[in-house]
Amino acid sequence: MKTLILIRHAKSSWKDASLADRDRPLNKRGKRDAPEMGRRLAARGGAPDLIVSSPATRALATARVIAEAVGCPVDGIVEDERIYMASPAELLEAIRGLDDGHERVFLFGHNPGLTELVNELSEPALDNVPTCGVVELRLAADRWADLSPDKVQRADFDTPKSGRT
Repeated sequence: MKTLILIRHAKSSWKDASLADRDRPLNKRGKRDAPEMGRRLAARGGAPDLIVSSPATRALATARVIAEAVGCPVDGIVEDERIYMASPAELLEAIRGLDDGHERVFLFGHNPGLTELVNELSEPALDNVPTCGVVELRLAADRWADLSPDKVQRADFDTPKSGRT
């Protein structure tokens, strides 16, 4: 069984209007939420075999903080340009192309693509995966290429505001 953990980047700053969208850093709340969600992920199952992230500053910053929290080397994070502002179809293509040797993968991305992908693959539908929200999907297959709604079970949905410890 494969496990895919989809994580939306933590809250980003709009303070500097001159920055391009992909260059926006985390704001104060994002810097608070990312370590907390990392602690929760560590408690739920620890380090992944692979971390893949959008190259956007806010996504990479979130990935780095969470990687450290779960004991994963930050220099092992794979940046994938296809994930930046990706549609569900583009996200599926990236995921289905993963090496089958990876059993547990963290993928850091953006809305609306992440929420739409979660809703295509699992039920009940979510209105929104909020910033730093985490969705754990389990794939009843040995190959990432076989990712489809009939083989996916949503195992968890956690958000910074859920109050878990």
